[in-house]
Amino acid sequence: MKQRKQQKFAVCILNEYCGDLELRKVYKILPDKSAANDGYLRVIDETGEDYIYPKDNFIMIELPKEAEHALSK
Repeated sequence: MKQRKQQKFAVCILNEYCGDLELRKVYKILPDKSAANDGYLRVIDETGEDYIYPKDNFIMIELPKEAEHALSK
C-alpha cells in the first residue's frame, strides 16, 4: 500500500514587516531545508507562488485528511 505523504500547514500569527501575510490564515508549507536552517519557512501565498518568511510568524498545525485535501486544491 502506498503511504500518503502528509502535507504541512501553518497559521500566520504575526505579519509585522510581512504585509502580504494575513493573520489567522492557514498557509501550505513547502519543504526547504536551507530556509529552515536559517529560521524561515517556504510558504505558498494566494497567487500560488512560494516565498520564504520568518518561522516565528507561524504556528505549525496538523489538519484532518479532509481539510488537507480541501486546502490543497
